[in-house]
Amino acid sequence: MSLWRYRERLPVEPLVTLGEGDTPLVPAPALSQRTGCRVFLKLEGANPTGSFKDRGMTVAVSAALRDGARAVVCASTGNTAASAAAYAARAGLRCAVIVPEGKIATGKLAQALMHGARVIALHGNFDRALELVRELVDRHPIALVNSINEYRLEGQKTGAFEVVDELGEAPDVLCIPVGNAGNITSWWRGFCEVGVAPALHGYQAEGAAPLVRGAPVPDPETVASAIRIGNPARWEEAMAAITSSRGHVRAVSDEEILAAYRFLAEREGVFCEPASAASVAGLLRYGAEGTVVCVLTGHGLKDPDTAIGRAAAVVPCEPTIEALEEAVLGGDPSAATTDAPAADGVARV
Repeated sequence: MSLWRYRERLPVEPLVTLGEGDTPLVPAPALSQRTGCRVFLKLEGANPTGSFKDRGMTVAVSAALRDGARAVVCASTGNTAASAAAYAARAGLRCAVIVPEGKIATGKLAQALMHGARVIALHGNFDRALELVRELVDRHPIALVNSINEYRLEGQKTGAFEVVDELGEAPDVLCIPVGNAGNITSWWRGFCEVGVAPALHGYQAEGAAPLVRGAPVPDPETVASAIRIGNPARWEEAMAAITSSRGHVRAVSDEEILAAYRFLAEREGVFCEPASAASVAGLLRYGAEGTVVCVLTGHGLKDPDTAIGRAAAVVPCEPTIEALEEAVLGGDPSAATTDAPAADGVARV
């Protein structure tokens, strides 16, 4: 199964696919208890390259191949680069990705390089990279696969189809991170196509919140690198979607994003990248009612440096049983039996 089961609603044939889509929609009991909502997590990190970008890229690269393109290009904060590189490799196309120098997470850079893309580190931010890439494709016959490409949105709208199919109805609220604003735009397109209208709650990082401020941010900055964008390409469409859905776009701090990132990992067993956690940070800060779906846009392994930097330290241990007992139990022998299930399955405290 893949998102191509909706092929009658997509504008091209599946010429380039890696089995993307059909990502898990999992209940979030700890988050539900804390918020008083019925919360589900849409795990887009389960896509082939670890992010939601694959939904749009399969359609965009299929269109590029159909139209005779020999190369694709994109500007990226990381996930688009990884996805474009993978799908270009699958299609046998050349790929170039332009990333802000020093502003791309390690996991995403590794993916783009391993898939054989030509990676260019620009002395500037994402917004400048996108401006230059748009000029480049005006001068050369190269397919641009950023979210300004309509085929990208056509693929990404399938997330909305899946949620409605899996729940059997529309959620009351969709919480979603907002960076270049293509994803929130595409989810609204998908909901409209199936005749439902959940409220869209979009969340930006405080240091990169142009839609919240109502003006571009010249030097966006946030730990959530995937949404570190100061002038979204889909600004008008995103605001129209938010208004039409009777939703809102609000900002969350880096501290709130990291707290949600840690909460998801420790309480829900879900490891996402920091930008993904903006959807949950927004829900925790501003609240909602009814059935809520939080879109987690990318896997946590996309940004291992942030994870290692925020997690507890690794415990060193000498190779003796006494040292291992000390390391595991921390000097408290009762820790071995506290809340542990006995042979009959009953916990002994």
